[in-house]
Amino acid sequence: MKELQHLKVFSHIAEVRQYIETEKNTGARIGLVPTMGNLHEGHLSIVERAKKECSHAICTVYVNPLQFGPNEDLESYPRTFAEDIEKLKRYNCDAVFHPDTIEIYPDGINPHTKVHVPCLGENYCGKSRPGHFDGVSTIVSKLLNICRPEKAYFGLKDYQQFLIVSRMVEDLRIDCEIIGVETMRDTDGLALSSRNNYLTESERSIAPSLYQALLSTADDINSGNNRYRDLEIKAEKNLTTNGLVPDYFSICNARNLNAATPQDNHLVILAAAFLGRTRLIDNLLLDV
Repeated sequence: MKELQHLKVFSHIAEVRQYIETEKNTGARIGLVPTMGNLHEGHLSIVERAKKECSHAICTVYVNPLQFGPNEDLESYPRTFAEDIEKLKRYNCDAVFHPDTIEIYPDGINPHTKVHVPCLGENYCGKSRPGHFDGVSTIVSKLLNICRPEKAYFGLKDYQQFLIVSRMVEDLRIDCEIIGVETMRDTDGLALSSRNNYLTESERSIAPSLYQALLSTADDINSGNNRYRDLEIKAEKNLTTNGLVPDYFSICNARNLNAATPQDNHLVILAAAFLGRTRLIDNLLLDV
């Protein structure tokens, strides 16, 4: 364990468990913020929320290989741990858990037990990235078991992930409240993401088109248009015109992610598109 000013940094499970047990014995309430590092203002707003609602905020920084496909960006995913630590100090984070893969998967990832949440993860990012959400559910269940937080905080930019984690915690009766934190955006509307670092300058100017398509579709729905499949086709054409390659653009029931019907009142518009080598995701919640 290292202590950097007030921030404690742990790399071993036994150490972070001992720290949390000691703090809980004094009445501490733990807020956990799982991340893969390369922290931006969106992550830090989640840390700030956790610190505000709990006496102790613990951030995990771990690039989880189990949630990456064979042709995805595991090796190139940005790792900026020294910079992350400096940012977390400024936000009064109490501790960081930064394990290596041997600590998390001592026998390797292939023979490891996997947590699968059915139904919610079959489509959208789950269809485009087979096995991704099993990797997410597995690592989140491990982190919740290791850290035993009262609350765990997840950004709503990946709304499908938020629903899957919430369902897993409910189904497995894990004693933790899952909190969704609103997406932080740049001034032009682009949702903050570590993968935005992959965008070239010209691509960065195009990227906000994804959010604009969400807003335009929401306007159509709020104006009374419930021909949802037509709206999805229209949005995908607009994305293509603007230089993006749509992966999906889907208007869904916000509770179960089924295709929305005119009888649904709580909707989420889920979207993903490729721009160069970058895959962007975003969503918009709305009540009809």
